Amino acid sequence: MSYAKITLQIVDQVATVTLNDPATMNAAGIDMIEELADAFAKIAEGQGGARAVVLTGAGRGFCSGANLSGGGAAASGSPRQAGDALATHYNPFITLLRDFPMPIVTAVNGAAAGVGCSLALMGDMILASESAYFLQAFRRIGLVPDGASTYLLPRMIGRARAMEMALMGEKVDAHKALEWGLINRVLPDFELLTEAHGLAKALAEGPAALGMIRRIMWRSLDADLASQLADEAQTQNVAGRTKDFVEGVQAFLQKRPAQFTGQ
Repeated sequence: MSYAKITLQIVDQVATVTLNDPATMNAAGIDMIEELADAFAKIAEGQGGARAVVLTGAGRGFCSGANLSGGGAAASGSPRQAGDALATHYNPFITLLRDFPMPIVTAVNGAAAGVGCSLALMGDMILASESAYFLQAFRRIGLVPDGASTYLLPRMIGRARAMEMALMGEKVDAHKALEWGLINRVLPDFELLTEAHGLAKALAEGPAALGMIRRIMWRSLDADLASQLADEAQTQNVAGRTKDFVEGVQAFLQKRPAQFTGQ
């Protein structure tokens, strides 16, 4: 599959999606979002046989935000059009990631700014290089956070820290992000992709239930206890009908590693 602003490779059941516009530090214009949506939809449909995804950026940064020089949510400077682009492109893609059927690992190299910060935080496992930083840059151009930032940040790091990031627009480096609970791991720059692919491969070799786990965890962010208990019971019934559950039990009883197939 060939794209202009991203690349997609599938090896060992791991799909690596790379934002690939280094000249703009991978600014996410509408054209890039359309390509991302197409790639993730194809992966979700089973094309290529992937069972986990790594999302990363080429060059010096993960994603510098929306492309203000053309095709981005705020490119025209029109607040109405900025909101329209969110409704037609960015928000549907964020929803696609939330409902994705397999684990997503984000490997954040360099800047994750604006909507790029949101894309980074949509990972189920979020890895960052030591040179990475997270930035709510919207205040700098007179806009409000988008890409689900106002949803994700308070739930991940609490209202006070989320408010600070959004109101002050200051960089949060990788080590502070780890301390705050915004990300899972910090790695030397040269180890980031190796670790991300190793982690994704381990997830790809897991049971079909991993996709169910990530979706039920995302749903829990909006659920009360009673609803979540019911969701767990219903999802457990689905997991219990998979071949991987049968294999997992047999492997446990036979004292051997399970060989999951994702079915």
